[in-house]
Amino acid sequence: MDLKSNHNSPILTDPAPISKSRLGVHLNMLPYASAPGVGFSPNMLLIPRKKTGVLDDVRASSWLDAMKSSSPPPNRISKDDVNELSSLDPDFLYRNWMIKYPSALASFDQIVPHAKGKRIALFLDYDGTLSPIVDNPDGAFMSDAMRATVKEAAKYFPTAIISGRSRDKVYEFIGLSELHYAGSHGMDIMVSDRHSTDDQGKEVMFQPASEFLPLIDEVYKSLIEITKGIAGAKVENNKFCVSVHYRNVDDKNWNALANSVYDLLEDYPRLRVSHGRKVLEVRPVISWDKGKAVAFLLETLGLNNCDEVLPIYIGDDRTDEDAFRVLKERNCGYGILVSSVAKESSAAYSLRDPSEVMEFLKSLVTWRKSSAL
Repeated sequence: MDLKSNHNSPILTDPAPISKSRLGVHLNMLPYASAPGVGFSPNMLLIPRKKTGVLDDVRASSWLDAMKSSSPPPNRISKDDVNELSSLDPDFLYRNWMIKYPSALASFDQIVPHAKGKRIALFLDYDGTLSPIVDNPDGAFMSDAMRATVKEAAKYFPTAIISGRSRDKVYEFIGLSELHYAGSHGMDIMVSDRHSTDDQGKEVMFQPASEFLPLIDEVYKSLIEITKGIAGAKVENNKFCVSVHYRNVDDKNWNALANSVYDLLEDYPRLRVSHGRKVLEVRPVISWDKGKAVAFLLETLGLNNCDEVLPIYIGDDRTDEDAFRVLKERNCGYGILVSSVAKESSAAYSLRDPSEVMEFLKSLVTWRKSSAL
């Protein structure tokens, strides 16, 4: 499967490796680069961004299209097929899409043979993966059955949650101490010492964007003010990023909302905007994302040997594509996209919704139990 990325958000290139940090992680995984002859400083970030002035029609159109999609774009089709496909049943299109992204449940017997003799490491998004997408982000609760399933899975597999939510917030939703948590798209990571190969008796915390906290808080307060006049808009402080939700905003006001956010960020060149499912994410301009978080967790937990470990990442959002690509580029493990509509993705398999995610996790546990007999 050779797919092209269609991300519009700027991603900075990785710096060259320098040495291992005290956490046992190569510094080429860190988001800061030093110029030749200049000492490395984890508290210094010098990344220029060109000022663009007032938002023009081209940029407005581009981001309005992105907001409408709110997720990885549909598969590209030829012009000759447009009229024919537009009249087809969405279920037919989805079934056709599943030829390229087969169901992880239907393909379970093809997946597990690759895990024989290996440890499975689970990486799970939260919203839209473990919990349904809801109008009010504060009400995105997972079911008791899902919580019990995740808890059972964590008994057999190292399991981490990687969410755009703040780490504290996603922990409140899940409430399972046996998991590892990475909030703010992986910019706030807490590794439990129960699974870690690091210093015994200590938790490993990694926050590559800690210097941005005052800036993020300042922008959060400003976004609260500038969105007050847009009905349905909700601004959420996720510690190392700010989420501007527009799921409940009339689509005729989406352009005005995007303009407001971008106009504000003209004065903050160290911040950028990415987008997920009906949300604009204001994030630090650093080379760090969910893919980097997966790489960090694998190395910190001593699970980065592909001959011994099979990582599985399950997520539903555009930001999860970074993690899918890491596994794909390493040819190590599987990305599973949670979606009920056809989308272009770097994932290898698909699941339709959180209920299928739960069934897949149950199947993994059942398989592991039976294989241990």
